[in-house]
Amino acid sequence: MSGSNATVLVVDDEPFNLEIIEEYLDGEGYILFTAEDGLDAWNQLEEDPEKFDVILLDRMMPKLDGMEVLAKIKVHRRLKSTPVILQTAKASQQNIIEGMNSGAYYYLTKPFDDEMLRSIVRTAIEDKMRYDLLTSELEGSVRGLSSLQEAYFEYQTIDDANDLAKVLANACACPDRVVTGISELLINAVEHGNLEICYEEKSSLVAKGKWKEEVSKRLQSPEHKDKKVLVWFHRHGSVNKILIQDEGDGFEWQNYLELDPQRAFDSHGRGIAMAKMMSVDEINYQGCGNKVEIVVQGEIT
Repeated sequence: MSGSNATVLVVDDEPFNLEIIEEYLDGEGYILFTAEDGLDAWNQLEEDPEKFDVILLDRMMPKLDGMEVLAKIKVHRRLKSTPVILQTAKASQQNIIEGMNSGAYYYLTKPFDDEMLRSIVRTAIEDKMRYDLLTSELEGSVRGLSSLQEAYFEYQTIDDANDLAKVLANACACPDRVVTGISELLINAVEHGNLEICYEEKSSLVAKGKWKEEVSKRLQSPEHKDKKVLVWFHRHGSVNKILIQDEGDGFEWQNYLELDPQRAFDSHGRGIAMAKMMSVDEINYQGCGNKVEIVVQGEIT
């Protein structure tokens, strides 16, 4: 899958809304499919779970509402990793929290803003591409790491972070579960730590489609080109600990450990909370936030 031929399932019981979404996404290169209600959507998803890369799901629908469809998706073995963008006219904090806790990490409110729609869909597709790439390459990365007790690593780039995430995941039980959480925190140490890209800057870069370009530019700049992220792996019985330290000034990490309704409509900012909820057992920041420990429980069998 590439971003230009990703398949998107748009679910809405209002034909007018389907037309608007199709118009806004026209020219993005996506292959669009539609469903007129939740039952229609679920039938399409169940028939071919590998078909869709992103699901744009209306919350209020007849037959099966969006929350019911979302619940079915999240317990389905092959669908649960498919990103769901929940679109709704209900934007209360309680409704947003309910959706996020049920697995809708991307949100859109009606009436739609065309730029926001495109940005959120692009982000969801990129997240899916990264997840698929990480999990598909797990088998091909270093195996036989169950005997690893202590290790030390240094890296500098986003690609390095993803490669190291696969190695560290294979040293833990359930590597396909933990690899995305490990990758998220390794990448944060590069972009937000060493390269000093703040939250507001990333929002702007993502909206303009220039995030990768800016990361590459900063990695080559005299100010940042020699910076490294340091990583220590330690196993004690069935407990694996990964300590990550960057050269940045830290950040207000306390604000990112939980899914925040105030950031629900942003194109990023949920990765740490998602890692904590879905991927690893503990995330413990230290000091100013430029050092974080990941804890993963369980023995490799």
